[in-house]
Amino acid sequence: MKAIALTHYLPIKDSNSLFDTQVEKPTPQGREILVNVHAVSVNPVDTKIRMPKDIVETSPRILGWDASGTVTEIGDKVENFNVGDAVYYAGDISKSGSNCEYQLIDERIVGHAPKSLTVEEAASMPLTSITAWEALFERLAINRLDKAINQQQNILIIGGAGGVGSIAVQLAKWAGLTVIATASKPESKAWCQQLGADVIINHHEDMKAQLSALSIEQTDYILCLNQTTQHFDAMVEIIRPQGKICTIVETDAPLDMNKLKQKSATFAWEFMFTRALFTTDDMQEQQHLLNELAQLIDSGVIKHTLTKNYSPLNASNLRQAHKDIEQGTAIGKIVVSQW
Repeated sequence: MKAIALTHYLPIKDSNSLFDTQVEKPTPQGREILVNVHAVSVNPVDTKIRMPKDIVETSPRILGWDASGTVTEIGDKVENFNVGDAVYYAGDISKSGSNCEYQLIDERIVGHAPKSLTVEEAASMPLTSITAWEALFERLAINRLDKAINQQQNILIIGGAGGVGSIAVQLAKWAGLTVIATASKPESKAWCQQLGADVIINHHEDMKAQLSALSIEQTDYILCLNQTTQHFDAMVEIIRPQGKICTIVETDAPLDMNKLKQKSATFAWEFMFTRALFTTDDMQEQQHLLNELAQLIDSGVIKHTLTKNYSPLNASNLRQAHKDIEQGTAIGKIVVSQW
């Protein structure tokens, strides 16, 4: 089967950083399903893992952690899917990725694809949606069904125009919160407004001062999707006593957690691969949330975030998508589709 892989970790401008190849088609067992991949989207995790380092793979490594496609075979213990089902998922970082014609994936982290979306639009959604959903409704413990309480609270989303931010803004708004998003460019601000943000400030400027000017002295929740270390002190100032902060961005220096003690504030991490990586008892929650998300999309509550698509699905176009991500200016999601 066709695949896009690497053996050496090289700068993306190098034509060998990602190359077209052929690998053996796998066979599903147990709770695995085999998916004919139609489209993939590229996330910062793809570029981080591919970044140059002194490692050489003995066999081609396939990256990719977002896909949509069709089930072609199922393992003997599969309960929730049949051959022919349209699916979407973000995968398992410890397994071979989605940049291939056919992928094995555990059914517990796969959802039925939204009926209203194209395969390209569906591929743009899983990883960012799972991340945003888990961050908001599990790590920050926002009750998405209690609109009355949520309407009295607010959330600051730092980095509202990126892939995760684009979903988080919509989900937080759907849950009833007042959404404060950060964006620094006119097109990013316009994108956040389009997604439903109530207030937009610039995370490259003094966020506390900007909020004070709008008579917002503190926030109940903060979701940090940009430069955790850089924004930590501002988050300490902005968070309400007993409020909650969640971040998805690793730090590049130690954080002084003592600064949160007087406020009894919660600091949490979100890593959407945790359930699959450790095969947690609640691993199937990702299937459930993807199915609920599909219903929200099909009912028009949540919009897809596809902003750019390259076709066909080959190494050249995938390298271009990686380049776009590495520039750090992408709005929404970038997809590569159709072999």
